[in-house]
Amino acid sequence: MTSIDTSRTTSPDDMYDALQRRLGDVLPDFELRQKADVAAEVNRLKAERGAVILGHNYMEPALFHSVCDFKGDSLELSRLAAEAEGDPIVFCGVRFMAETAKILSPEKKVLLPTPKGGCSLAESITGADVRRLKKRFPGVPVVTYVNTYADVKAETDICCTSSNAVKIVESLDSDRVIFLPDEFLAQNVARETGKRVIFPTIDSLGSGRSANGQSDSSGGLQYEMIGWRGRCEVHEQFTPEDITAVRRQFPDVMVLAHPECSPEVVEASDYSGSTSAMIHAVKEADADRYLLLTECSMADNIVAENPEKEMVRLCSVRCPHMNEITLENVRDSLLHDRYEVDVPEPTRTRARAAIERMLEISYGSGCAR
Repeated sequence: MTSIDTSRTTSPDDMYDALQRRLGDVLPDFELRQKADVAAEVNRLKAERGAVILGHNYMEPALFHSVCDFKGDSLELSRLAAEAEGDPIVFCGVRFMAETAKILSPEKKVLLPTPKGGCSLAESITGADVRRLKKRFPGVPVVTYVNTYADVKAETDICCTSSNAVKIVESLDSDRVIFLPDEFLAQNVARETGKRVIFPTIDSLGSGRSANGQSDSSGGLQYEMIGWRGRCEVHEQFTPEDITAVRRQFPDVMVLAHPECSPEVVEASDYSGSTSAMIHAVKEADADRYLLLTECSMADNIVAENPEKEMVRLCSVRCPHMNEITLENVRDSLLHDRYEVDVPEPTRTRARAAIERMLEISYGSGCAR
């Protein structure tokens, strides 16, 4: 039977048939029927408006496997959006992702199907925090994770992703680096690069004292990375004890952890990588069982695309912010042009420069547009 391109399907019956084949073992039939009707309507509206829909790997299965023109991680999607002809861009993710799409595609309208679309990690730091850090550590280059808002990127020398963070840090000709804002990613990068990391508190930034009270001056505590105490509320919940318990029951399991997990969890895992890297690793590996330590909807999406793979169902941690995005509010976003995301100048230009520097080091060229 010829497969249906669900991202273009406007027939509810055809959409249901396609989703039932893909998600019949993942979602109950009544939900598939309901979602198929909405997905078909979304595709009709998308075609009428000439829109393009981007779906992050953490989207719910019914959305992820029905209306998305492009699927992947946040930066990958923003790069694809800059190259695609569609306008408006509907970003099925959280606000910092939609901002990044707008930074790279300023001439296009970018819609986020929820009024907030928050992120515990992105909200852990502000542009003002970065300015205080730069004042406390003058001349030290700032590396910022793409999981941040535009005002933070604008204060940054270069951005990074979870997959290229080590490469970005090692590329800088500097004895010290400010690495923001994920505490665990900083520790994992420090472990891989052999660097030592400190975490100055906000109160200590003007006093020359580190989080443990030791001097931050070059003559005191020895370190090469200055971190920040930001965390992802999903990935911080996983523990080494989770892995031990699963391995006790399933000794042959392959454990994959996102780099936003604690260093202890990453160390106890078999593989660590970005969402897209983990998806690729599951497809390529020949283990009997897999355990994903990341947002749980991604496991459902991998199961749907790899029915022969057995996924151990420890992960039940759903990102409450990603969970705000549904097929119904994607439809409403297209119907009512909501909610538009904008990034003012000169914040956008400065943030784009940090992203472009990362792309140059990672890929040898900047964004296509």
